[in-house]
Amino acid sequence: MSRIRETFACLKRACRGGFIPFITAGDPDLATTERLLIELAAVGADIIELGVPFSDPVADGETIQRASERALRNGVTVRDILTCVAHAKRHIDVPIVLFSYFNPLLSFGTDRLANDAKEAGVDAVLVTDLIPEEAHTWTETLIQFDLDPIFLVAPTTSDQRLKQIARQARGFIYAVSRAGVTGARDEMTGDAEALVKRVRSVSDLPVAVGFGITTPEQVRQVWKFAEAAVIGSAIVCEIERLSGEGDLVKQLGEFARSLLRPKQVSSV
Repeated sequence: MSRIRETFACLKRACRGGFIPFITAGDPDLATTERLLIELAAVGADIIELGVPFSDPVADGETIQRASERALRNGVTVRDILTCVAHAKRHIDVPIVLFSYFNPLLSFGTDRLANDAKEAGVDAVLVTDLIPEEAHTWTETLIQFDLDPIFLVAPTTSDQRLKQIARQARGFIYAVSRAGVTGARDEMTGDAEALVKRVRSVSDLPVAVGFGITTPEQVRQVWKFAEAAVIGSAIVCEIERLSGEGDLVKQLGEFARSLLRPKQVSSV
């Protein structure tokens, strides 16, 4: 059993939902990314998604696009990111999912990437723009190196493709809460819950729901029908807002922790 499956097994025994924050590697810089990985683990992250910056992030909204641009201006490479993970893993045991488009991984070399990612302490890789029909070789390579291939599914994903993904996925399946790009939203739609039900009809893997989750209330709403909630744009937006402040890491940790707490309602 992979460490990600072990994490979900622990969550199930504890009868609680998982918290999966997302940050972009190298935003605002790699040293801060390393500290953020450690801080997010400390405040309760069950799994962390670490984005590989890419020049054409078509699945991402403006917030994460800007984060990628900042990281690329810093000259961040895949090798730099794996080194950052290796350093952070000396201090944390939380599974890390490398979240990327295929181009930077292909340029790095798929076999080399799988080997080096495993050595660095990465637990899984999610490639946003690699469709299951073309992913067999890639999936086999990851599994050979004991890495979980994670796949995205959306409300528009056909039943046939859901079955293909279920056959190839490991660790968990990432269900996109709505059609479109990443970005914070004020409210959840019913699309996510319906999609999770469809996934469960073809797979027994845990399901994590992301895209647009912004508040503690939305996190708890997701936990009612899925095993974990992924929070990306809201966290990346906070990093952007706090950039340049000396206590960015501490403040970001407080924000992440707040997502796990329901808002207090005044009795006055």
